[in-house]
Amino acid sequence: MPHWTIHLFRKGLRLHDNPTLLAALESSEVVYPVYILDRKFLMSAMNMGTLRWHFLLQSLEDLQRNLTKLGSCLLVIQGEYESVLRDHVKKWNITQVTLDAEIEPFYKEMERTIQVLGGEMGFDVLSLMGHTLYDIRRILDMNGGTPPLTYKRFLHILSVLGDPDMPVRNLTAEDFQRCKPPPELCLAECYRVPLPEDLEIPRESQSPWRGGETEGLQRLEQHLKNQGWIANFTKPKTIPNSLLPSTTGLSPYFSLGCLSVRSFFYRLSNIYAQSKNHSLPPVSLQGQLLWREFFYTVASATPNFTKMAGNPICLQINWYQDAERLHKWRMAQTGFPWIDAIMTQLHQEGWIHHLARHAVACFLTRGDLWISWEEGMKVFEEMLLDADYSINAGNWMWLSASAFFHQYTRIFCPVRFGKRTDPEGQYIRKYLPVLTNFPSKYIYEPWTAPEEAQKQAGCIIGQDYPLPMINHKEASDRNLQLMKQVREEQYGTAQLTREPRADTKMQICICDH
Repeated sequence: MPHWTIHLFRKGLRLHDNPTLLAALESSEVVYPVYILDRKFLMSAMNMGTLRWHFLLQSLEDLQRNLTKLGSCLLVIQGEYESVLRDHVKKWNITQVTLDAEIEPFYKEMERTIQVLGGEMGFDVLSLMGHTLYDIRRILDMNGGTPPLTYKRFLHILSVLGDPDMPVRNLTAEDFQRCKPPPELCLAECYRVPLPEDLEIPRESQSPWRGGETEGLQRLEQHLKNQGWIANFTKPKTIPNSLLPSTTGLSPYFSLGCLSVRSFFYRLSNIYAQSKNHSLPPVSLQGQLLWREFFYTVASATPNFTKMAGNPICLQINWYQDAERLHKWRMAQTGFPWIDAIMTQLHQEGWIHHLARHAVACFLTRGDLWISWEEGMKVFEEMLLDADYSINAGNWMWLSASAFFHQYTRIFCPVRFGKRTDPEGQYIRKYLPVLTNFPSKYIYEPWTAPEEAQKQAGCIIGQDYPLPMINHKEASDRNLQLMKQVREEQYGTAQLTREPRADTKMQICICDH
């Protein structure tokens, strides 16, 4: 018998290439598209900041509009997800719940709870992978039940598996018309997407990224028009302090599943097929999708992946605990304009270039402050629109040289790095207006400007803008010795995620910027 189904959106906030929603529509007489807004769960599991909340609500509004065009509607129900589900399974005589399978521990636990509830209440549960290129479980099985811990080993397994599954067909109005719920008084109005003020979230949002599938697809199509740029994209050559993103800027849409990674993968494949010469993984755009897949795979089967303690692939480092220094880094008060401009952009927009992330992460951890990568990961989790359990933790372990990255002697200079691609300091002037009038030769090191130059610029260092909080040369030299000692003492752990020596060139290509 056809099911009466709740399709439970979690991520996957889109209608294109949505295999789980398609399966729900094809197996059901009635489908209720539902998003359970469980604020307590979201805050405890993901620590979402204001800009992320805005992006989520915008994405839900867009999903609602797109469903309405197809004759359906999104039902946003606020409350604790288990009690909400229990109530509405009874209310709507539900026989099936469908949802995307996810790899995060908190989503796995949610799915287990729903499975138990299904056994108790008599409904089936169907979950399919829709957020990654491959079914991560197949990759683990091919590697003997454990995650491949190096990119080379990971690519070897993918070569055996072959290309990812093709995207599924587009959904139609006929699909939803066939599965329309019975008329119910004010269904759409009773379950509308809440406004920010309904959730006591400040309305102000300066981010240039607007959430939703529609916006994500528009950005995707805009980039795909420039086939030469797509074919020749090389990530290390993009510019971290350009005033507009020099990468695709699609990551927030992949993070919430507003865009399908499989659709993007195959659109890229079509462009590559028409190009005689194109960039290759790991630095190509497809290579970036494979890095994403790599971190998802490792995170899915590594205990305590977002922590140092109890994490078997992570070096156990005695980081400093310094709340005052951490606060200065978080609040863009380090006294290094390049670092502070990046953190200001993060606060204001919820996005920063990947090389800018490298710079501030290195500064916080092994470069200067010797503060745990977990603290930086929490700040990124709160503020980044593209914050992602697997990629965020994986990159922080990488950039702190706690796992994956082993060229630990390469430390980003908080002065020279930014100056290389923006010698006039336009990026600093945009995000730190207090320094706008400094001559270019002082903009990265304003503390070196003569007093008269500071007066003319209208900014006295140590008064209107902080002095550097640390001596970079002394701190980085000290930290280098600390890291060398850690790696000698924990040689076995360090080797777990290390590529064979012949592949160090690949790692330098990715990380030595």
